[in-house]
This record gives sequence, structure tokens and C-alpha cells, in this order.
Amino acid sequence: MLKLIRKFAWAAMALLAAAVLFASFTAQEKPGQSTLNEIATQISAGEVESIELSDNVITAKLKNGESIFTNKESQVGVIETFADYGVEPEELREVNFDVKDNSARNAILGVILPTLIPILAIALLFFFFLKKATSGANQALTFGKSNVKLFTNFKKKVSFKDVAGLKETKQELEEVVDFLKNPKKYHDIGAKIPRGVLLMGPPGTGKTLLARAVAGEAGVPFFHISASEFVEMFVGVGASRTRDAFKTAKAAAPSILFIDEIDAVGRERGAGLGGGHDEREQTLNQILVEMDGFDRDEKVIVLAATNRPDVLDSALLRPGRFDRRVILDLPDISEREQILKLYAEGKPMAEDIDMKKIAVRTPGFSGADLENLVNEAAILSAQNEKKEISQQSIYDSIEKVLLGPARKSRIISDREKKMTAYHEAGHAIVAVATPDSDPIQKVSIVSRGRAGGYTMKLPSEDFRLKTKKQFLADLIMLVAGHASEKEFFDDVSTGASDDLKRASEIARNLVTRYGMSDKLGPMTFGNTEEAVFLGREITTEKNYSDDTAEQIDKETKAFIDNAYKSAKEAITKYSDALKKVAETLMEKEVLEQDEFYSLIKEYGLKQTKV
Repeated sequence: MLKLIRKFAWAAMALLAAAVLFASFTAQEKPGQSTLNEIATQISAGEVESIELSDNVITAKLKNGESIFTNKESQVGVIETFADYGVEPEELREVNFDVKDNSARNAILGVILPTLIPILAIALLFFFFLKKATSGANQALTFGKSNVKLFTNFKKKVSFKDVAGLKETKQELEEVVDFLKNPKKYHDIGAKIPRGVLLMGPPGTGKTLLARAVAGEAGVPFFHISASEFVEMFVGVGASRTRDAFKTAKAAAPSILFIDEIDAVGRERGAGLGGGHDEREQTLNQILVEMDGFDRDEKVIVLAATNRPDVLDSALLRPGRFDRRVILDLPDISEREQILKLYAEGKPMAEDIDMKKIAVRTPGFSGADLENLVNEAAILSAQNEKKEISQQSIYDSIEKVLLGPARKSRIISDREKKMTAYHEAGHAIVAVATPDSDPIQKVSIVSRGRAGGYTMKLPSEDFRLKTKKQFLADLIMLVAGHASEKEFFDDVSTGASDDLKRASEIARNLVTRYGMSDKLGPMTFGNTEEAVFLGREITTEKNYSDDTAEQIDKETKAFIDNAYKSAKEAITKYSDALKKVAETLMEKEVLEQDEFYSLIKEYGLKQTKV
């Protein structure tokens, strides 16, 4: 496109130069116009110094320096013209005559130039259309070529040292890199190079980052492409591009070929839902052949990443293709602390920042979420005209990411504010009074998103397993807001709707999924089927009788009723502490962890250790 613009610019400049040249010939300064009679009279009076004849134009230069001109008849000489006006031959001899021949210039301006300009314009148009046609032909010839890119260097080179946590994952990939760097020690002992490595994990856990780290560590060519680039609307193009991508990688072997989001073409075949897709299936078949076909090349490692390993075709996952499957989990509390420190490098952080406390408040955050969190804190600090990022800025950013921005300008009535304060105080006090409950991190009645207030309750450490007692403690805490409103206002509001929804879900899961009902025993109820192409639950098969369904409903209600009873007892027992917290919330609107626990200490309540 840039070359085409340059060619048009040169053509425009050439036409402009021709126009200027034409104007230079035709736009010369002309003398004043006169008549033949006047010029003849001035010749007779001896006032004319010289006469210039150009075609049929007579220009007379007077002795006083003035110039005048007029036109004569064609086919008649200048002497005969003046003789007709009474000028004697002796008088004409006293005047200098100069005759100019303009036949060549007239031929150029009148014949050649008007003909040449249209020819040039037509030639430029012909060249333009020829160029477009050639470009289309080239695109047709390269339609089956892959857009695989060779890694040379990103803006910032990434190594395994730049990836916090994921110790076992990095070890798996370090072995692959070492195999490519030092293949002899593995071949001597009879080890074969892994054919494919599949990185699996939720979004934001660092799959692409690890691929970039492999590219930075490997001393071999590293090619990368997205799986979606294989698929086109024409059947066979994806398979052709797959062959070209592997051919390119094999030509540079030993090498690594990274396919991002491989589930775009690697979804299970014949799943039924959503129909078939010939182009995608042919592309997948070609990948299978290239990875473990008749002509197997052991010098190319295929590195792939996906968020949905459950939808991948079984043929893609069998040994000989993706020999290694590396699972990337969400970071635990220690890994979150390391990631936060990594992303805090190069930013002006306050000296009193405790990354451990921030890691406690971010369970379930991925590496990408933590990076975004630090960035949000930096933006918030800049908006508040601060020169460094404080602990409170990061705390506020956590709540902004989880719940949305604070709506401090929202005007609410005193009664609504009071009810919200008692609702949140009920959550907090009951949580502290309930064994096996997580510590309270913060209580607020400042509206964020759709929440009128919130009580942040988070564990001090991560758990892979959750016990029945912990579920029951969550149930009691969730219904405590509703119970507090009923106790102090003899009324309930819609503020507890989300709490009750979550409580009902937990209670039903205790019965149907976790087998934690004493009455129904260690059994699960309902067979949920997933839609492979939609990636979510769509149907639940009822594999139990109507009598069992009635018992499930009764057990679910029993869990909720018992939790509500326990919450009400705690509210009655610690009503003074609850009132104190609610009144402080109405005054300050926000209570951080230390301030909250110091406030309830005098009532015999202390921080829960979990």
C-alpha cells in the first residue's frame, strides 16, 4: 500500500511539473494592447525603436521604453500591412525588425502535449489495475501458507526466572529445553524426545507467559501461531496451512512449534451437539498425522496451550502425540505473594506494604488478575495525586476488581443506611462467633456495583479441601444478615437475596453433590451432562425417584433452618457487640480488620484462627 501511494505521488508531481512548464510558456507578461493605426502613426512620427513579429502578433517598443502590441491579418506581410496605413518604406528602415519562429513550440503545446497527457493517465490506470490483479494472484497462490512466525525477540525477553511460582511446571519445560540443547545425553540412555507438551489451566494462569519463557530459554528456533489461523471458510485450507507450519518447523529442526488455543481446532469429533465442521476436522486430522504419522520427525516439539482440555479429542491426547500434559493451577497464597512482588518491581511502592496480607485477600486470583490488580492500584494512586502505591490503594483496587467502583455519591435514606449497617454487622459478628469460620478482613456499607454493602471474609491460608463444618459455618454467616434485619427491625429487605441464593446453593450441594447429609448418606444425586461445544452445563438427568427428591428438598431446608437458628442465637448472645459495630459503621462506613477486632474485643469475641 505504501509503494502504491509513492507511485501516485510521483505521477502527481510529474503532471504538476508539466502544468508549470506549460504555464511558463503561455503566461509571460504581455505589453499594453494597441491598434495598427496607432502603431503606424507612431512609426511615422519616429517614436518606435523596434518591432518584434511573433506569428500574427506585432509588438512595438517605443523610444520612451513603453511596449505596445496588436494583431495583424494572417497571410499578409508586416511591411504591406503598415504600407496600407500610409507608412513610407524609408520610415520603416529606421525601425529594427525581429521575426521569431514559434512553430516547434506550437507543435509541442498544441499537438504533442495534449496527446501525451491522456496517454500517461491511461498508462497509470493500467499499471494500477495490473498491480491489483498480480496481488490477488499472489494471495491465491499463498492461500494455503501458514502465518507461522519465528520468535526472534519480544519487547522484553522472558525467562523462567521471570515466572513466579509454578515450580513443577517450569521443571517439566526446563527438561524439554535441555533435551533440545543437549540431546546426546538423553539419546545415550535411550530416552526419546517428548513429542508434544500440552499446557492446561484456567485463563490467566500463565500458559502463554511460560511459552514466551521457553522461547527465551531455548537455543533453538521457536515458531508460534494461533490455532484459529488454521481454519478458513474453504475446506482443505486448514490442513494445507498445518502442513506448511510443520514443514517450516522441520526445516529449522531441532525446533519448537507453539500452537496457542489449540481447542479452536482440536475439539472432540463426533460429539453430536452443534453438528460437524469438515474444515476443522480435516485440520485436526492433519495435526494428528503430522505429530505421529508414518513419517515421524523427532526433532520438532509441539507446545500447545488450552483453557478447555475437557473438550479436546482423545486422539490428540494419546501417547505419541501430546506425551506430556502440564497442568497450571491458580496460584496459592505463597505464589500469589511472589507474583505480587514480581509485578511490583519497577513501581514506586510504599515501604510498609505487606504483600502477605494482600495475598490473603486475593484467593482465586490468577497471575493475570494480580498483574491487573497492581496496575489498577497504580492508576488509583495517580488519580489521587500520590507519588507511590500504598497498601490501602491495593486494598481499594481488590474491592474494585471484585465488586466494582465505590458509589460514594449514591444518596440513601437514614433507615436504609441503618438497615445495611445492621445487616453487615450481623454477618461479621456471627462469623466471628461461629467456629470454623474464616477471619473477617473488612466490613463496609459503601455501595459497590450492585451490593449495598459487603463483609469480606477470607481464609488465612489456601485449602484444597473443604469440610462439612466449614460449609455449615458459611451457611450460618450467609443467613446472618437476614436474621439481623428480622431481629432489630422486625422486617426484612431485598439486601439478603444474593446471600440466600448462595446459601440455598450450598445447602443443596451438601445433599446432592458432596454426600454430607446424615439422612441420605454418602450419595450423589443427579447426572449432569456438559455440552462440549458450549462449554457449560445444559442438562441434568434425574436419576432418583420422586420420594428421594422430596427427601432432598427436606434435607436442603433442614440445613438452611439449622443455620438460621444458629445465626439467631449468636445475634441474641452478642447483640451489644453487633449494635456497637453497626453504630460505628454508620459513622465511619468502613471497618478494616484490625479496627473491627479491636472494637469487639471487649465483648469476648476474638479473631478466628483457621
